[in-house]
Amino acid sequence: MAKVHSPRFLEMVNAARESVRECQIDEFIEMLQDGNPLVVIDVREESEFDAGHLTGSVHLGKGIIERDIEKHGFNDDLRIVLYCGGGFRSAIAAQSLQTMGWTNVYSLWRGWRGILESDLPTSSNRD
Repeated sequence: MAKVHSPRFLEMVNAARESVRECQIDEFIEMLQDGNPLVVIDVREESEFDAGHLTGSVHLGKGIIERDIEKHGFNDDLRIVLYCGGGFRSAIAAQSLQTMGWTNVYSLWRGWRGILESDLPTSSNRD
């Protein structure tokens, strides 16, 4: 069953989606393979990340990304792709990073769902 989101949340998501660059899973796969620098950030909750994530992704949950991203020393123009479960939280987080000065940020539409459907390598912190 699909999640039912509140109207105000959806309004915020739609505004963010209009102001950020989104990529589809096929574009994301091309980015992973093109040899250009790329950081992939999982913005889901820690429990979601621990249950499964794209291998090699960095975990910076949406609740702390603005506070902690600078600790990683990423250049302002580094290509960054954010993902969440479906693309809503990652759009809001991408908008925040743009506001903070990052200039090459993408939100992965369909996020984790798209990653699972594409058979990209995943890892889990639960054994």
